Amino acid sequence: MTRITRSVPSARPAIRGALTALITPFTTDGSIDEGAFRRLVRWQVLAGIDGIVPCGTTGEAPTLTAEERDRLIALTVEMVVERPSRDRVAVVAGTGTNDTAATIAATRRAAALGVDAALVVAPYYNRPDGRMLEAHFRAVADEGELPIVVYNVPLRTGSNVDADTFLRLAEHPRVVAVKEASGSLEQIARICRDRPRDVAVLAGDDAWTLPVLALGGDGVVSVASNEIPAEMASLCAAARADDWAEARRIHERWLPLFLANFRGGPNPVPVKAALACMGLIDSDAVRRPLLSLGDTASHELAATLRGLGLVDGGGRQRAVAPSRESVA
Repeated sequence: MTRITRSVPSARPAIRGALTALITPFTTDGSIDEGAFRRLVRWQVLAGIDGIVPCGTTGEAPTLTAEERDRLIALTVEMVVERPSRDRVAVVAGTGTNDTAATIAATRRAAALGVDAALVVAPYYNRPDGRMLEAHFRAVADEGELPIVVYNVPLRTGSNVDADTFLRLAEHPRVVAVKEASGSLEQIARICRDRPRDVAVLAGDDAWTLPVLALGGDGVVSVASNEIPAEMASLCAAARADDWAEARRIHERWLPLFLANFRGGPNPVPVKAALACMGLIDSDAVRRPLLSLGDTASHELAATLRGLGLVDGGGRQRAVAPSRESVA
């Protein structure tokens, strides 16, 4: 691994705004398309995104090898630091697994690669209770050598990091944020109200971005910003500026896309199909057990993209899409 030096703040790093849960593009033979990945990261930075999250759920981390995850994290840091805006764009690497020791090791490797923080999902399948969840996250925070974002997504993990558990974790100096995808408005409201002010609350679902911001939250780890990074960054910026009419306008404008990204298949199947339709990646290939969208769902998604002006009638152009040359 090559260590890339970034400034290390003495206080908790600010993880705010729109952070893209970046897809991992594959070629048709299932290997990582590094050229496409580099273009996607460059476009995110040029579009004004606030942060990039490689190797999360949307990046298909469960089917990536440890070597592939480290390579993608290294590429993300490399692409971000080549731009003058590198001090503004946070890199938050997905390092969580259902094994505490493996998560600590992955987090340490990400630290050596120069990321700003680690996204640590609640352990899945083994379904630890609240006491065990707290011990897991504390161990990663203590030993992982990085600030961590607690990722709570009960639908995928089978366990909930409840408000009391997270608020205790938030006292740890290395716990800097929560990505909240519990779907519980009451839980999110309690966390927003009672967390330390320097601990961020991020929506874990695009459709929940506006409600979370309205509750005093700080942003979103976004799937839709793979397709519309500038727009998601603008939504969060409008809320920070107390321009709620503009934030609501952006939310309502793109709500059909937020919903379409989770229709017809599990994330990231629809968003990869959308990016391929928009010409931003060459293939919508996913790794098994996932499969690409079926024909009916693909037609419905293409119709949504056309209706939103993301593709033209031919299905391969987008008014605000970058050219390959502009991000090469």
